[in-house]
Amino acid sequence: MQLKKLQKSIDKLQSLYGDRTLYSIYGTGCIRNPRIMFVFMNPTARNVSASKKWKGLRAPWLGTKNAWQLFYKVGILPEFYFHKTQELKTKEWSAEFSAKIYKEISKKKVYITNLAKCTQLDARPLKNIVFKKYLEIMQQEIIFTNPKCIITFGNQVSSIILGKQISVSKYKNKQKETLKINRKAFNVYPVHYPVGQGRRNMYLAAKRIKAIIS
Repeated sequence: MQLKKLQKSIDKLQSLYGDRTLYSIYGTGCIRNPRIMFVFMNPTARNVSASKKWKGLRAPWLGTKNAWQLFYKVGILPEFYFHKTQELKTKEWSAEFSAKIYKEISKKKVYITNLAKCTQLDARPLKNIVFKKYLEIMQQEIIFTNPKCIITFGNQVSSIILGKQISVSKYKNKQKETLKINRKAFNVYPVHYPVGQGRRNMYLAAKRIKAIIS
């Protein structure tokens, strides 16, 4: 469920741009021709798998609640697992449950990642220059997984991946951009950021994602 070939490069950047008390977080899910790739910003210490005490899969959003609400709303997370994510306290997440939930995500042919994999202590915004350090890895991630569609969350992530200024509020229904990497074209759909400070936009994000994947 992870691209092992990218992990050494990701870990090297963690030592430069992440908090050194934490581990980097890898993209996880269906790694062969997923129908959807979700690209968020960067992980924080709220992710239980970033701890150096964690023994298990290091994947996005483990130990949190909001992102799983979005995944449930758009139909890629089964109800049983959704309720568990909302019931469990952060410290109650286990390596076993974390692996199971990502197996379900993988079955739905979904891959979840962050543009920057460097874990921070909190959710303070990263500068563009840090995100751009991960752009080559992000492009490799896209090439290796070969997603049918890429959903980028927020203006900053969308702009850096597409290489031009993006305002997600201008995109409706199935409006998209085209990203070319090594002569291959990928469909990219900029969407409102739905978690953290962007949680108020979850309804808008879910509505657009449903239209995209319908």
